[in-house]
Amino acid sequence: MKLRNFLTLAASVLQRLDAILPPVTKEPDWTAVAYRWQKLGNNGILESLPRPHTFALNRLAAVDEQQRQLVRNTEQFLAGRPANNVLMTGARGTGKSSLVKALLHHYSGQGLRLIEVDKSDLLTLPALLSLLKSRPEKFILFCDDLSFETGEDSYKALKTTLDGGLSQRCDNVLVYATSNRRHLMPEYMAENLAAPSGEDEVHPQEAIEEKVSLSDRFGLWLSFYPFDQDAYLQAVSNWLEDAGLEMDDISRKAALNWSQSRGSRSGRVAWQFVCDWAGREKEQRVL
Repeated sequence: MKLRNFLTLAASVLQRLDAILPPVTKEPDWTAVAYRWQKLGNNGILESLPRPHTFALNRLAAVDEQQRQLVRNTEQFLAGRPANNVLMTGARGTGKSSLVKALLHHYSGQGLRLIEVDKSDLLTLPALLSLLKSRPEKFILFCDDLSFETGEDSYKALKTTLDGGLSQRCDNVLVYATSNRRHLMPEYMAENLAAPSGEDEVHPQEAIEEKVSLSDRFGLWLSFYPFDQDAYLQAVSNWLEDAGLEMDDISRKAALNWSQSRGSRSGRVAWQFVCDWAGREKEQRVL
């Protein structure tokens, strides 16, 4: 009787421990083309994404020059030639993230793989690099909407990844990051003063240098700008074509009304309009 009670109690304890302990790590599915890295203690799990959101490069509008430079850099990387980590900054919804996703659509057959890494998981990047360094594929670590607030220190792990620290940088890994901030960290007017009043910083310029040192580690900077009306309508036309529809007077006027109601013109707004327009019944496609 005592043994039975003990075994019941032990089973109960094990069930509760199983609920809070991290899962047992397993070998990643290397046949996938897209992954998500998730922190797990001092290590992490490389989770495959069976249906990544990708599309053709020609679906994007008003980013021809940015696309040309990013494609050239990526092709250098795939060919085993020197290539740069890339920081894409600028107006929201203008195609920064979409360009990276489209690269996977175009180059996955040549060995390109995309790994999504959230800011909260950056501290375990050394573990991820150890996992990837012996693989034959070429990996882009994709950090979307990257920025850091005052006091956060996870950016230091990213700095080491970008420059390699004492160890040599992985030849089969690049970092492509998007952000609305050029320097990835908040900047304040007081920092323009030689000695901000009320501050104890003896060498304020060194604090500023610390802030810009992260973005400086990206070798290629690409800037994105707000869309004008023509660029917005071109983006709408591209996405309508992707949905099997054509731009006509009705859809053009509806797209313009949509952008006015949103108070914005961008590739994201164009895609959202087409999601709504293509999802309607035919008789509902009216102004």
